[in-house]
Amino acid sequence: MCGIAGLVISHISDIDLKILTSMGNSLKSRGPDDWGFLGWSGNTPVSISRNPEFVKNSQIYLLHRRLSILDLSGAGWQPMGTDDGRYYIVFNGEIYNYLELRSQLQTIGYQFRSHSDTEVLLAAYTQWGISAFRKFVGMFACAILDTHERTLLLIRDFFGIKPLYYTYWQGGLAFASEIKALLQLPGVKRPINSQRLYDYLYSGMTDYGEETLLANIHQLPPAHTLKISLDYPQKADISRYWQLDSQPNSDITLPEATEHLRDLFLDSISLHLRSDVPVGAALSGGVDSSAIAMAMRYLQGEKLELHTFSYIADDTSLSEEVWVDTVTQAAKTTVHKVHLSPQDLENELNHLIALQDEPFGSTSIYAQYKVFQLAHQSGIKVMLDGQGADEMFAGYRPYLAARLASMVRKGEWGNGVDFWQQVSQGSSDRQLLIRALGLLLPPSLQASARQLKRKDRKHSCVNHQWFQQRGIIPNSYQTHPNPDILWNELYQAMTKTSLPMLLRYEDRNSMTHSIESRVPFLTPSLVNFVFSLPESFMIAQDGTSKAIFRQAMRGIVPDAILDRKDKIGFATPEKKWLKTLQPWIENTLSSEIAQQIPVLNSPAMVSEFQAVLTGRSPFDFRIWRWVNLIRWAEYFHVDFED
Repeated sequence: MCGIAGLVISHISDIDLKILTSMGNSLKSRGPDDWGFLGWSGNTPVSISRNPEFVKNSQIYLLHRRLSILDLSGAGWQPMGTDDGRYYIVFNGEIYNYLELRSQLQTIGYQFRSHSDTEVLLAAYTQWGISAFRKFVGMFACAILDTHERTLLLIRDFFGIKPLYYTYWQGGLAFASEIKALLQLPGVKRPINSQRLYDYLYSGMTDYGEETLLANIHQLPPAHTLKISLDYPQKADISRYWQLDSQPNSDITLPEATEHLRDLFLDSISLHLRSDVPVGAALSGGVDSSAIAMAMRYLQGEKLELHTFSYIADDTSLSEEVWVDTVTQAAKTTVHKVHLSPQDLENELNHLIALQDEPFGSTSIYAQYKVFQLAHQSGIKVMLDGQGADEMFAGYRPYLAARLASMVRKGEWGNGVDFWQQVSQGSSDRQLLIRALGLLLPPSLQASARQLKRKDRKHSCVNHQWFQQRGIIPNSYQTHPNPDILWNELYQAMTKTSLPMLLRYEDRNSMTHSIESRVPFLTPSLVNFVFSLPESFMIAQDGTSKAIFRQAMRGIVPDAILDRKDKIGFATPEKKWLKTLQPWIENTLSSEIAQQIPVLNSPAMVSEFQAVLTGRSPFDFRIWRWVNLIRWAEYFHVDFED
């Protein structure tokens, strides 16, 4: 795992080398082991060096920061080029099936100097072009320079596990693994993206599509490439190279699907365990993280020195320690646990906001941050984590409403009534039913319905006129053509409403501690297979979520874990923490910077916060969003004026 950056400018230029070193230093935690620079003028030999002085007077500059995971020798150093001098690469990520691809390429005649996956990636691209990336099992963001075509190609992995941002600068384009690196460039302005600000304040959504909260900073979407010519560096050609295939497989039986899912999952775990450094696992005690830890032990037996890292909430209603202990005892792991306090959050919040680059939705990511910190302190450089499983297997309770809506749409009234009776849980039933009815509306009316539902939340804390003046409207998300409503919702979660944010949180939280976090649920073969299955395989008739995955893990994961009906995860006692931090939060909401943000009403926010503390107003995450936005805007000097 690494950090990458680069500049393509409109003409040969001896730029201030402090710019390159500043960008590199901002990415140091992503690659603390080494760094390298490339420079090319377009008509002289390519220069590669650890010293930026040797790449001066160039039109294109590439930068790489290395975190050594595979092939720890100098042979894996980047930027790396092909023997014929045509292609050069800077690469962030891992290709887990590189050994299989290496063997395939060797039969064609390729010879390799190193044992790194980077050299295999470059050879695969040389042989197969863009189609090579569809052969990969891995996570990646990279830039490939073609000196013959005089082009630079940026590529991002299938699900956006690894980040890649860009901005237009000095008549050309600049890119980097993180937004903060691009903000090192002189002259890059920081106006707010009004639509993204609206989405964040009202729904907590960030990270989907091509845009960010900063209007001048863009991200390359997952499964896309961006190609530019050195002759026209401001003209970017963006295209998709892979699409999630959700064609239904109605012929497969549940036992057949269960067995195949088990094989795919175990194959993925086996590939994700490839490393030349110690590997650990993030363990919440839920089904997904428990399956990963138990599969690691199942596949590698006693020879694997398995470390697990868990956040333990002090609030007993949120603590999963009993489940964590169940798994660690069964897997015979070396156990590491971390406890948190609101004072810890207050002390580290500014650092958390700085490393995340954009605001985040709740304090639960702080628990994740501390888990990775503990892993770093314990000497672990690679971690396996369960991101993506909830979005694939319908792990959240609101998906019950989508399953019910599917039954109604298909006319399965008897099944629908039986399902509803089995999943009913008292006071939450009404909201679940309302959600199901809302999902049955035509796509053109769903955005309006969501807007009506939010009207009672449109209090005076947010300046709605500011958004109206800029023509901002509720974001309407396209419905995937799959006729099953549950699959529609899961597709949106995978591509827009959930997973993109979670992957950003995980990437920054892990990389700030120089840890490579791997997500074995997110492989094209595994995701495509799951999305081809009937909805009833995901949510059983009795409302059991992840039904097929639970069955696939029988005999590997303790039954006590697989039989759990609750879901907690790395949940923090947010309401309790906000009350403990009352003076600090009130100071933030009434601060000078808060009063300067035109979209917020400082006195109204303080009043609303006090109403929440006294029980006069219901608690939700809007207060945290206000606090986070204020701190983020202050740290990054965000401009809210037109």
